[in-house]
Amino acid sequence: MNIILIRHGETAWNAERRLQGHLDIPLNPEGERQAKRLAEALAPESIDLVVASDLQRARQTAQAVAGARGMSVHVEPGLRERCYGGFEGLLYSEIEQRFPAEFAAWQARDVDAILPEGKNCGETFRQFYTRATDAILALAAAHPGRTLALVAHGGVLECAYRMALGLPLETPRDFKVYNASINRFHVADGRLGLQSWGEVGHLRPALLDELG
Repeated sequence: MNIILIRHGETAWNAERRLQGHLDIPLNPEGERQAKRLAEALAPESIDLVVASDLQRARQTAQAVAGARGMSVHVEPGLRERCYGGFEGLLYSEIEQRFPAEFAAWQARDVDAILPEGKNCGETFRQFYTRATDAILALAAAHPGRTLALVAHGGVLECAYRMALGLPLETPRDFKVYNASINRFHVADGRLGLQSWGEVGHLRPALLDELG
């Protein structure tokens, strides 16, 4: 079966590099534009089910895709972004100032590091990786032979990429994860494989149309 894995469109917090995690932030106008372009790009493709994280930035993006097809959006909380505990709601620069030791461990890819307490209970990267990949594989197992569009978050896309390529969790993230990007995977015998990564051509302004 095939999975089209999509990162949600841009939010105001994405634009200013403020960490969201489980905090429920909507799309900004650019994110809404991206979601519309995404839906247009996927319109010719056969999709059997659209599934989103339960956070509104993912649900809004998924609704653009599903609505254009007269489909509904199924919600899967397992596709949520990683919970960052006390980091959530802060700019990256603020995290480094307030939590220097925890920030250093995060940047050093300590996958079992405990995050500071916050409004939500933080997850280690290993815990998050297990949750996200289990959710993806469970959806695949429940819909054999189908094509699923899953709308999730940057961290979830990272987990899928690492699983598909067999990358250790401790290695640096040296690949880009773009808002409203299209990323294609297949699942065979319970194993996730990567077909293409980081399709963003659909997001570029249609300059020729505007000139015409």
